[in-house]
Amino acid sequence: MDPDDYGTNEAQDSDFPAVERSRLQEMLSLLGLETYQAQKLSLQDSLQISSDSMKNWAPQAPKDLPWNFLRKLQALNAEARNTTMVLDVPPDARPAEKESQMEEEIIYWDAADDISADIYSFSELPTPDTPVNPLDLLCALLLSSDSFLQQEIVHRMSLCQFALPLVLPDSENHYHTFLLWALRGVVRTWWAQPPRGVGSLREDSAVLSRAPAFAFVRMEVSSNSKSQLLNAVLSPGHRPRDCFWHRDLNVGTNPREIADGLVEVSWFLPSGREDLDVFPEPVAFLNLRGDIGSHWLQFKLLTEVSSAVFILTDNISKKEYKLLYPMKGSATKYYFILSPYRGKRNTNLRFLNRLIPVLKMDHSHVLVKVSSTDSAGFVRRVRSIVAHVARSPCRRLSLEEMAHAARKLGLRVDEDCAECQRAKDRMERITRKIKDSDAYRRDELRLQGDPWRKVAQVEKELCQAQWAGDPPDKGRAELRLRLLELRAQQNGHEPTGGVQEFIAGISGPSLGEKQYFLRWMEWGLARVAPPRPRQPPESILTLRPKHCGVMDFSELLWPEPLGVEHFLREMGQFYEAESCLVEAGKLPASQRRFAHFPGLALELLLKGLPLELIDGSTLSTPLRWVTGLLKELHVRLERRSRLVVLSALGVPGTGKSTLLNTMFGLRFATGRGCGPRGAFMQLVTVAESFSQDLGCDHILVIDSGSLIGGALASAGERFELEASLATLLMGLSNVTVVSLAETRDIPPAILHAFLRLEKTGHMPNYQFVYQNLHDTCAPGPRPRERRPLLEPPGDVSRAVAQMEKQGGGIRTLADLAFCDPEKQHIWHIPGLWHGVPPMAAVSLGYSEAIFELKRCLLENIRNGLSNQNKNIQQLIELVRRL
Repeated sequence: MDPDDYGTNEAQDSDFPAVERSRLQEMLSLLGLETYQAQKLSLQDSLQISSDSMKNWAPQAPKDLPWNFLRKLQALNAEARNTTMVLDVPPDARPAEKESQMEEEIIYWDAADDISADIYSFSELPTPDTPVNPLDLLCALLLSSDSFLQQEIVHRMSLCQFALPLVLPDSENHYHTFLLWALRGVVRTWWAQPPRGVGSLREDSAVLSRAPAFAFVRMEVSSNSKSQLLNAVLSPGHRPRDCFWHRDLNVGTNPREIADGLVEVSWFLPSGREDLDVFPEPVAFLNLRGDIGSHWLQFKLLTEVSSAVFILTDNISKKEYKLLYPMKGSATKYYFILSPYRGKRNTNLRFLNRLIPVLKMDHSHVLVKVSSTDSAGFVRRVRSIVAHVARSPCRRLSLEEMAHAARKLGLRVDEDCAECQRAKDRMERITRKIKDSDAYRRDELRLQGDPWRKVAQVEKELCQAQWAGDPPDKGRAELRLRLLELRAQQNGHEPTGGVQEFIAGISGPSLGEKQYFLRWMEWGLARVAPPRPRQPPESILTLRPKHCGVMDFSELLWPEPLGVEHFLREMGQFYEAESCLVEAGKLPASQRRFAHFPGLALELLLKGLPLELIDGSTLSTPLRWVTGLLKELHVRLERRSRLVVLSALGVPGTGKSTLLNTMFGLRFATGRGCGPRGAFMQLVTVAESFSQDLGCDHILVIDSGSLIGGALASAGERFELEASLATLLMGLSNVTVVSLAETRDIPPAILHAFLRLEKTGHMPNYQFVYQNLHDTCAPGPRPRERRPLLEPPGDVSRAVAQMEKQGGGIRTLADLAFCDPEKQHIWHIPGLWHGVPPMAAVSLGYSEAIFELKRCLLENIRNGLSNQNKNIQQLIELVRRL
C-alpha cells in the first residue's frame, strides 16, 4: 500500500527552524572561532611555534579546545579527540591561603585535622569538565578553516586512524558540503591476496580507488550504538579500535549541537595476514550521525552510493514506513538491526512484512540484538553479511564518483570552486603530455640531466682548486671558461611549453589558486609516475663491500619519480645560467628574464612547500639559486629575519622525515624510496609573541632525505661525497637530529662530519634518536640501551678517526663531545604503530616521546645551547663558505 505523502521529507533539510540556525553561531562563539568565518583559519596559522608548543597542558576553557585538538592532531596523538578540560578556578573564588599552603594541606592531610576544611580545599581544585562533543568541535573547526587546513586536518586524522568527515553539515547556511578536496591527500596502502606475494602491496588515493561501501544509519531511536558496532566490525582479533567516536567513550555522551547530519567514512584495509584480515579486500564504511528522518538528503546519498545500508532502530511505525517507501526499486540492499522496545514487537513485524517486498528483502535481512544477545557472535554475523555482499556483484564507487551523486542531489562539493577548477585544468594541460617520465624529463626539462651534471662537475673542480689555496693557473682559467660555455648553452634554451605552464601556475593572480595548482601537480604527477619500489636497493642503505668500489654518481640509484621539484629545479637552472653570465659580464643585467624566479619559489616556501637545498640528481647545491631564495626571504621577512636552522640526518628508512613532520606539521616525503632524493628545507614561523623569548623569528628545517646512504669509510668517493654532504648540512645547522634505527652504529659519514666540525669549533646542538621501527611495544629509554654510544667505538669509528688523523688510540664518542652523560642527548622513540599496519592504531607513546623531543629542542634554542642564531644574511654567507 502506497504511503499518503513522501514529499515532506525532501524539504526537511532546507527548512531549518530558527533555533537550529543559531546553534552554529553559539558553538563558534563558545569555541572562539566566530572571528574565522570571514577570514578562514589557515594552515600557517595552525603551525606557528608559540609558548604553548613547549607545554603539555590540558585545555582550561572551551576556546582552548580547537588549538589543543590541532596541536595533538599534528603530533599524531591518539587522544586528540578528547575534549576534557580542567577548569581553572578564579582567584577570587579561592581561599585566602596561598596555593602552596593549600596544596600542602591536601598532600599532608591528617585524620585529626578538620575534615570539612580539607574537603573544601579539594573542592577548590580544578575539576574536569566536558561541555563540547568532539564531533561538534570537529565540525566547527572544519567550518572555520580554509581548504588547505581542512585537507591537513583530514590527512592527520587518517594517520591517527580516525573516521574521516565526508559530508559536513552546515544548517546555519542551508547547505551541506561533500569534502572531496579535503580527502584528496589521503593515501591508502594495503596488502592484496595472496599474502605478501610479489607485487601484492597496493597503494592508491582514497578518492580514486573503488571499493564496496556499507552505510550504517539510525531511524528514530536505537538502543544499539552504530559507532560502537562499526568499531567492533573493524577490529581484528581482540584488539578494539576507536575509529568512530561513540557514546561509551570518554566524553562521548555529551549531546551533539551541530554535528547531526555529519557523514563519516573509514576503511578496512587487509594486512595480508589471514588471522587479522576481517575482509580480503578494502571495504568502506559510512556512518550518518543523527536519524534519517531529520537528514533525508544525506540518507538519500548513502542509498545511492552504498552496496548495502544497515538501519538501526527500536521501532518501525507508519511514520518510518513512509520514510523508507521512497526507496522502492533501489538496487541497494537493506538490512535492519532491531532492538524491540516496550513490547512493540508485533508492530515492528507488521511494518517489516510490508517493507520486505518494497525493499526486496527477506527475513535474513533482519537482525535482532537485545541485551542478552552474544555481542561477539552478533559482530561475526554482521561481518559475514558484509563479506557476502562484497564478494557478490555489487556497487563499487570511488569517492569521486560519490561526489557526482552528491552534486545531483544538490549537495555542495568543496572541489567545485572556480580557483580549484582553474588550477586543475592547468595541471591537466601539463600532465596529459606526459606519456613517459624519462622522455618528458629529457625533452621538456632540458637544462637538467647531462647539462646540469656537467656544470656541477666543473663547479666542484673549481671549488676544490679554490680551497686548495693554489695560485691561479691556466687550469683554473680553463675551468672558468668551460663553465661559461656550459652556462651559455643552458641560457640559449627557452623554457618549454610545460615549464611555461608551470610558471604561469605559480604566478597566478591569487595565492589560493597557486596553492591549489601545486597540490594538483603533486597528485597529477604521482598518477603518471612509474610504479615506485617500496624500498631502495640494498646499495643505498648499506653499501656492502661488493658495492664499495668507485661509483658513477650520475647514475640514478633507483628510478626517481617525476615531481614538482623537477620543474622548480628547471627554473633554478635558468636562473643560475643567467646569473653566472651576468656576473662574468657576458650578459647585461638589463637583459635578465629570470630574475623574478626566486621570488616565485619563495611564495611556495612561505606556504609550506619543501624546497630543494641539495639537488638529489647531481648531489650538488645550486648555489646562486639557493642564495637568491635566501635574499628574497630576507627582503620579505624584513625585521623578522632571525633564523635557527634545524637539520635531521640519517640513512633512509630511519623515520627522520616522519619525525620532522610530526614535530612541526611539515610535508617532507616519507617512506623508503618513495620520494625525491635531495635535501629539502621548510620554514616554520615563530609567533611574534614568543619570538623574543625563543630568540628567533623562524626555524628553517632541513631534511637530508636519502643523501646519507651509510657508505663505509672504505667506499672511496661515495663515502667522501656523503661525508661532505653531511658536513654541509650540519655546518649550516644550529641543531642536528641524528636518526638511527635498529643498529646502534652512527653512519660513518655523519661521524666523519662531527669530527670535521669539532676541529672547526662549529658544533651544533645534537640529539641522537633511536626509533623502534618494527616492534609494537613501546619501550622507554632504558640506561643499558644508552651504553653503546659511550663505549669504545668499533671498526667503523676507528677507520673514520684514522682518516681524520685523530690518532691517540681508541677514543670513545664521549671523548669527542658526542655524549655528555649529564645531558639528554639520546632518545629512544617507540614505534609509530601499535599493532600491524595498515589497521594498526597509532601509538600514544610515539606522540608523547616526539613532544618531549620537540620541547627539549625548543628549550635548548631558548637557552642558547645551540650555536649562535643567525640572520639570513649570515646564513647566505655560511652557505657560500661551506
